[in-house]
Amino acid sequence: MFRAFLIFKVLHITYGYENIALNKPSYETHEFSIPKYRRDTFDSSNAVDGLKADLSVFGGQCAISADGYKDATWWVNLTSIHSIHDIRIYYRTDNNDWGSSNGFTSRFLGFYVYISNTTDRLDGHLCFHDTNYSTKTIPAIVDINCTVHGQYVIYYNERPQNSPYSRQYSSDAHVELCEVEVNGCNNTGYYGGNCSLPCPKNCQSGYCHIETGVCLSCQCKLQCDGGRYGQGCGQKCGACLGYKQCNHVNGSCLEGCDSGFEGELCKSGCSDGRFGINCEHKCNVNCGVPYQCNRATGECEGGCQPGWEGARCYDVCKENKYGENCIHSCGFCRFSTCQHLNGSCEEGCKEGYQGTFCKQVCDAGFYGDDCKQECSIFCKTSHDCHHVTGHCNKGCTAGWKGFTCMQEEIDGSRFYGVLVALLICIAVIVALVI
Repeated sequence: MFRAFLIFKVLHITYGYENIALNKPSYETHEFSIPKYRRDTFDSSNAVDGLKADLSVFGGQCAISADGYKDATWWVNLTSIHSIHDIRIYYRTDNNDWGSSNGFTSRFLGFYVYISNTTDRLDGHLCFHDTNYSTKTIPAIVDINCTVHGQYVIYYNERPQNSPYSRQYSSDAHVELCEVEVNGCNNTGYYGGNCSLPCPKNCQSGYCHIETGVCLSCQCKLQCDGGRYGQGCGQKCGACLGYKQCNHVNGSCLEGCDSGFEGELCKSGCSDGRFGINCEHKCNVNCGVPYQCNRATGECEGGCQPGWEGARCYDVCKENKYGENCIHSCGFCRFSTCQHLNGSCEEGCKEGYQGTFCKQVCDAGFYGDDCKQECSIFCKTSHDCHHVTGHCNKGCTAGWKGFTCMQEEIDGSRFYGVLVALLICIAVIVALVI
């Protein structure tokens, strides 16, 4: 029942509009190829051939690009400027169940769709940029409403190296389009659900809004510039990416928003916890106030949580430092630096030290590993030794020697007397035998 409703709804939206992309010229960057397969198996034209029964790489019905690239572009040339209503994209599924378990969802994420009068996407209007889908939520068939005029429909995706893209995104950018339907009016100068109503006569070149018939650019009217748009150029553009000119009619930013702004007009600052171009990125949880940062740069203006440092608080404290602002020095940990948050030595202490932080020397009378060894009782001051080596600090008592005063000294005169007595005994025994 629900499925039937969705189908009806789509048919209602596109009723009367034609697929004006069908069999039109197309192009893709980095086209995929395998010697044993015909080149047209992966050709860009497969995305506008009207065939979408086989959504696999080798079915010959999908445009497929090669691996190993950080950007990918596909476009269709409508051969003249048309009034466009909506765009439907069928993505490659390899005819398997769609969802996070399907390896191609991560390749679809983050895509852009532009309408332009040239093959340069940046000359045109940004219809859609995916910043919200995940591998669980992105549909295999995406409908995009984009009521503008243009000759080229451009699909674009990228994976820039210096951008902290979502971890769910694929490492490479791909074109894997099995069908792209562009629904609109085939004839210039008409609008309405059946493309049967003529545009007003004063509309420049006959172009008007496909739904309302409002002229998008009238005769003798120059386009606004200098960061202005709207009737009489009376409104100011928002923070468009690169602070470029917005759409002179509706104020939309063709390439998205500059750092710190979001929305179609780029006049709204990033919502709390987000920053960057189009507010695509989340502030770091390690900021002094978690997820609160500068909306343009992402810098944690209130400092970092204990154990973290750097402008965006992504770096742990440097070696042998820990805690708030990384100003505290680690103790004498056994094998490595201490835990960067609280300074504890998780692998124990070096010889001669004890405690959670290994900053306490052994208790009096003990030394060495884990402070378990007792100082010698023969130290001059009993049990008074170095906490690391066990060396008696003030030397040994009489009759004892060595580093730890554990070797007994032998009296030389006593040894001589014993030796003389032994020699006399031997002489007596020899005399008796003779």
